[in-house]
Order: sequence, then C-alpha cells, then structure tokens
Amino acid sequence: MSSVTKSAGVALVALATAGAVAWSLGGVEVASWPVVGLAMGLAFAVQWVVFVPSFVAQTEHYYDLTGSLTYLTVCAVSLAVVGRYDGRSLLMTALVAVWALRLGLFLFRRVRREGKDGRFDEIKTSAPRFFVAWTLQGLWISLTLAAYLAAIAAERPVPLGALDVVGAAVWALGFGLEVVADRQKSAFREAHAGDFVDTGLWSWSRHPNYFGEIVLWVGMALLATPTLAGWRYVAWISPVFVAFLLTKVSGIPMTEERADDRWGGDPDYERYKARTPVLVPRPPKKDR
Repeated sequence: MSSVTKSAGVALVALATAGAVAWSLGGVEVASWPVVGLAMGLAFAVQWVVFVPSFVAQTEHYYDLTGSLTYLTVCAVSLAVVGRYDGRSLLMTALVAVWALRLGLFLFRRVRREGKDGRFDEIKTSAPRFFVAWTLQGLWISLTLAAYLAAIAAERPVPLGALDVVGAAVWALGFGLEVVADRQKSAFREAHAGDFVDTGLWSWSRHPNYFGEIVLWVGMALLATPTLAGWRYVAWISPVFVAFLLTKVSGIPMTEERADDRWGGDPDYERYKARTPVLVPRPPKKDR
C-alpha cells in the first residue's frame, strides 16, 4: 500500500470517527446542519489549510500553536452560531480559552527555544505522513471538544447546579497540576541542563502534566453532563480519548521511549523509574 493511499485511508477514518461522534451528539442545527458537525469540520479544515505552507517551509513550529488557535476558533464560532450566552456556555468557553492559550503559548515557546519538535523529524519530509499528522490533530481537537460542543449545542440551556461546582473544581485541579508541572520542569531544565527532572510533582509522578490534562477534561465532561441524555453521553469520549491518547499513543509512550534512549542504564534514572508511578501521583517509594 502506497503512503498516499494509507494517508488517505487514515484521513477518511478520522473524518468518519468525528462524523459518528457529531451525529451522536446531535443538538442545535443551523440551516439543517448540526452545529457540532460544522464545528468539527472547521477543526479539520483549519489544519489542512495550515499544513500546506508548513510542508512547503518544512517546519513544525506552528503545529501546536495552530491546534490551540483552532480550539479558540471552534469555540468562538460555535458560541456565536448557536447565539446562546447562558452561564454554562460562557463558563465552559472561558475554561477552554484559558487552557488553549496557556498550552499553545507554552508549546510554541518551547519549540522555538529548542529549534524543533523531535516528533516530526522523520515525517515532515513526507507530504502524506505530515498530512496525516495534521489530520489527526483535527481529530484530537474534535473529540477533545466533544463534551464542550455537546453542552453548547444542547437544545435548551440547563441552569448551573451542584455538579457544575464539582466539575469546575475538578477542572481547576487538573489545570493547576498541569501548569505547576510544566513550570517545574522548565525551571529544572534551566538549572540542570541535560538531566531528567525528579523534583516537585515529578517526584510523585513521571508525567504529572499529563495527569493534570486528563483530570481537567474530566472536569469539562462533568460540566457538560447536565445537558446530556441518551446518545449524547457519547460526549464523555472527550476525557476517555485524551486519556487514551496520552497513555497509549503520543504522550507517555513517546516520552518514555525518548527518556529511556537518553538515560536508560543510568542508576539514578533507573531508581527514579522504579520508585515513581508513571501517571497517577503518589508519594515515591522508599529505596530498599
């Protein structure tokens, strides 16, 4: 199978997956088009537009920034199209915006500082493979925003209640963990270039930033839950997909592989791995 055929197949599967989720979520329509479907289509379209100049310039510098700006664009357009500015819609939009701006700027500064993103070293020279990377980012955005879009496009608004207080608190906990973990890692690397981080939250988890990411999207799904019924509970694919992506695909597996290549065999690193959980934070085990 040629790379072009394979890439086209991946793109079709990604679109079909997003389409199935959009159909399940249903909700408000505009000119007989479901808002959720239009929003997810927009997420893919933005990636494909930016892919072209990125491939021509052979750069991945704007990949993460484009993802974050797409979150903001999809949320703003969805909110405006539905035209309902109730408390839930505004709260969830604000939370997504805060998260997207923070993460997008953080990742953009990092890739600019380091000069590249190692994930793209081999694929950015191949148009089909690079295209798949951008297409999968469209899928990531679509599925991650499923809970948000379900709430925004609900047929009727649901007043905020006790579950929403819990959801907002869970989101804040996850966001706080992610921000603190990223700052601790950046500060450590400035002071100890070339070493692995094993202090602060990183002494309780090898990937506390990923744990925070999963937790905050659980909070977002909790905020959407009062608007869900029947098939619309598919919106919970949001945190499930984030957890799957980070633990099985592009998060922990790739990060652990790079760390093992760099520090594998180092007694201190092996001791750190043995006493520190991969994801869910807990006090480190004592050395025997």
